[in-house]
Amino acid sequence: MENFIYENATKLIFGKDTETKTGEETKQIGKKVLLHYGGGSIKKSGLYDRITKSLTDAGVEYLELGGVKPNPLISLVREGVELCRSEEVDAILAVGGGSVIDSAKAIAAAVYYDGDAWDFFTGKTSYEQSLPIGVVLTIPAAGSETSGGTVVTNQDGDYKKAFGHGGLRPKFAIMNPELTYTLPDYQTACGITDMTSHIFERYFTNSTHVEVTDRLCEGTLRTIMNQAPKVLNESHNYDARAEIMYAGTIAHNDSLGVGRIGCWATHGIEHEISGIYDIAHGAGLAIMFPAWMKYVYKHDVKRFAQFANRVFDVEIDLDDLEKTALQGIAKLEAFFVSIGMPTRLSEVEIDDKHFEEMARKATENGPIGNFVKLEKDDVFRIYELAQ
Repeated sequence: MENFIYENATKLIFGKDTETKTGEETKQIGKKVLLHYGGGSIKKSGLYDRITKSLTDAGVEYLELGGVKPNPLISLVREGVELCRSEEVDAILAVGGGSVIDSAKAIAAAVYYDGDAWDFFTGKTSYEQSLPIGVVLTIPAAGSETSGGTVVTNQDGDYKKAFGHGGLRPKFAIMNPELTYTLPDYQTACGITDMTSHIFERYFTNSTHVEVTDRLCEGTLRTIMNQAPKVLNESHNYDARAEIMYAGTIAHNDSLGVGRIGCWATHGIEHEISGIYDIAHGAGLAIMFPAWMKYVYKHDVKRFAQFANRVFDVEIDLDDLEKTALQGIAKLEAFFVSIGMPTRLSEVEIDDKHFEEMARKATENGPIGNFVKLEKDDVFRIYELAQ
């Protein structure tokens, strides 16, 4: 087990009708806030009215910036930065899923920086301070409600990059599973894929003697896969929705990664796909994770056999661990198919036109990943495996 320091100060307010506490929680972090959200869904559902009433009742002044896209754009981040500065905003309230929260984090960090917000994502500058952030979560997926990470797309060059710091963890996250009842099945499935992928990035590690977090990862994966068909077949099943929502938080609040070095290659590989083609991040991960697994499993076939056994109940063949490992990967693909996810690039009409470009951009700062260090040619071959 690796040395670690773990700290997560995000306060979770979980359960039915908890959005009515938005004003009460927000006034603890700011008197004038930027209300940041995506499209019109929060207005159609009535959530917008409940939140703004709660803010008003608590004496919190707010101004709005909507329009966050599923792959949030740096252009809107820049707009948010200027708005926060000109209006002297002292906090941000993000209402939505991971894209809205990520956009809010990027705005929060850049408000105090004299340069361009994109500099954080290219490594030209580093985190120093940020506006405090609160969250009302509507989409269980990215886990951004308790993480310190953010991912943003720059249409100038079709780049999608991540940056993070513990100081960007939201101060609070309001989580009402009822708010997810009306999510389309495809969006729900993308979210489920995203949270499983966050666990995979931590599970496939070269760190040894990590049984505690191995078991936590495996148990969370089994829970997600057990509850997935329930939320897709019974949209108003509160208990199943609650399990999925909290699992998404656990998957990315870093508690599953303590004492181990995560990989994160597949996220980098997928970011190049959604950066160019603007597909749902979860769909891209459903395609790329099995391909990555097929490419690297021989590096530690024992761990992949353990994954197959503990997550999918595949009997371990001690005479042929490779067979067991491959059965586990096949089971994962079958799970993704069962929830309506693509598992091949061809299914989302992506050909090999940009493979070279994507592989180059994914590795332009050096090899990616920690489980296996991947060079440009490796990434290219993984794209080919996913075709």
